[in-house]
Amino acid sequence: MPEIRLLSSLLSASLQIIPCIIDYPRYNARTSPNRLKFLKRDSMSFDGLGLSPALVNAVLEKGYEAPTPIQSQAIPAIIEGRDVMAAAQTGTGKTAGFTLPLIERLSKGPKAGGNKVRALVLAPTRELALQVSENVEQYAKHSNVSSFVVYGGVKINPQMMRLRKGVDILVATPGRLLDLHNQNAVKFDDLEVLILDEADRMLDMGFIHDIKRIIAKLPAKRQNLMFSATFSDEIRELAKGLINDPVEISVAAKNTTAKTVAQSVYAVDKSRKTALLSHLIRTNDWQQVLVFCRTKHGANRLVKQLERDDIVGAAIHGNKSQGARVKALEGFKSGEVRVLVATDIVARGLDIVELPHVVNYDLPNIYEDYVHRIGRTGRAGASGHAISFVTVDDADDLYGIERFIGELIPRATEAGFEPSKAVAEKPLDTRPIKPKKPKKPKKPKAPAQDGQGAAKPAQKLKPKSQKRPSQGKWQGKGKEQGQNQKGANNGNKSNNTKPTGNKPAGNRQRVSGPSRPRRKPAADS
Repeated sequence: MPEIRLLSSLLSASLQIIPCIIDYPRYNARTSPNRLKFLKRDSMSFDGLGLSPALVNAVLEKGYEAPTPIQSQAIPAIIEGRDVMAAAQTGTGKTAGFTLPLIERLSKGPKAGGNKVRALVLAPTRELALQVSENVEQYAKHSNVSSFVVYGGVKINPQMMRLRKGVDILVATPGRLLDLHNQNAVKFDDLEVLILDEADRMLDMGFIHDIKRIIAKLPAKRQNLMFSATFSDEIRELAKGLINDPVEISVAAKNTTAKTVAQSVYAVDKSRKTALLSHLIRTNDWQQVLVFCRTKHGANRLVKQLERDDIVGAAIHGNKSQGARVKALEGFKSGEVRVLVATDIVARGLDIVELPHVVNYDLPNIYEDYVHRIGRTGRAGASGHAISFVTVDDADDLYGIERFIGELIPRATEAGFEPSKAVAEKPLDTRPIKPKKPKKPKKPKAPAQDGQGAAKPAQKLKPKSQKRPSQGKWQGKGKEQGQNQKGANNGNKSNNTKPTGNKPAGNRQRVSGPSRPRRKPAADS
């Protein structure tokens, strides 16, 4: 019967469809032999980016279900071996955008030899280097790709011992990497990929000369990846001699903040900023707060003040040892430390899962740092809250930040903490911001040369006049110094002969020799 045949065919088809619906991503990407046409594959999944099943499983285990725009564009280009220049605002997944395809590429090649590396990731700060290294370890746990991180502030010998085995992916800060290379602890003969992470930050911190020295030691044939928050003129100038026919990716407008971060500004007197911070933490029961200060001493002072209010805090800045910085970060991640007070050293190197609150205790004087500070929250699609304290003295910085990000930040008030002098609200300044002029490099002073082309010898400086030895009080008139005075005692031929008291003062002569203490005149009777 035709009806029975049709019913049986529909039943068999439904039995095939049900497993696809139950485990759709796994079935659709890996185990389906025929890829059912009526089940359209999700174009925004990690399966369609060319990653191996092991890498996809590692990403799914971290809780990421779909790639971000920067990842969906950068990963296929990197797997193809293209040079890439990528710019995206902080918190958009730039790190996974280059670590995932890097692991995919290196997993198909030979292991690194002794003291050699196959891929080098340069990061500006220790915290960012540690963060990148942790992500590489988590993503590569199902593969045979090895990784290691090196940075300053700790002993170099353990790092040298580890590098003897060779490393597939080495994450490093520029200064420590140069130290290791100078001691032949790391070699770049087999280097395949170079990655500059947060390239604009490295230029701001003055690493341009170290970067150029490192690039000069690398093999000419390699893949180059440059990830940055913005494409400034300095970044493009650096890329001229580094990137070859790059794929340029920009997924966000310049100087924009994440839409997942709710921003607010509290006007407050400078003397009451700490009291307001403690009040907000207690009243709202904040359990994890990242606070930014402008100076190192200010960060230390704020931690002491919070501890007086029974709020556990820790400071992290450049004056802290690496062990203290790691301990503070681990305590903050585990919940033992409630408030982490930091300078801008971690404005780009801290990745806390679902960090809820960021407080700008001091507004940054570099407006771009505001974007990176509040970018510590609201990451990977999660919501976050960024609060800034502003005083009358900081009003110009607030207006500059609003002009930089192109939006007005909502004002908020807290009863009992109103400022004695109100901070005026101004309309948004929509004038375009002029780009910074690059600093002109200083020309080295060349030694002067004579007509024959030989350098002239350096001229000798005239010696400074030497001080005369300590001498007597009186100075002879009309007599040469150092000669004995006529009429002195015949028996005493020494230069230390003291003039007799009978001679007038005008004929007395200063003589050489050690000075004698002046006698006090006798008191008048």
